[in-house]
Amino acid sequence: MVICYIALGSNLGNRAKNIDLALKYLREDPAIIILKTSSFIETKPQGVLLQAKFLNGVIKIKTDYSAQELLKKLQAVETKMGRSLPRPKNEPRTIDLDILIYADMKIEEETLQIPHPRMWQRDFVITPLKEIAPELFLK
Repeated sequence: MVICYIALGSNLGNRAKNIDLALKYLREDPAIIILKTSSFIETKPQGVLLQAKFLNGVIKIKTDYSAQELLKKLQAVETKMGRSLPRPKNEPRTIDLDILIYADMKIEEETLQIPHPRMWQRDFVITPLKEIAPELFLK
């Protein structure tokens, strides 16, 4: 099993319930174990001003899935919760699940980049990540 960090965000409908439901779906998957959950913070959307605020947080998980399999599982949860494919950039969303870190791997594929290429520039990711994994910031 490998350790991963996943960002969660929602800015449509009842954001807290959306995040709770996404966490419920992840907990139901026997190949995903949620180890830690950050606090959730309210943030303004970046780049798009005419949207509702987001609720954002990060979870630490253990999984047997490969990074590509995990991405597919996260996308399946997003789709189950009403997020459409293809996914236009910066659209409002019931749920957004992004792999931030997958073990110590670096992946550069068209559909998957790990570590997440913009995570270090996003306070809505860094703040909850520091809360549950301060050791990542000591390097």
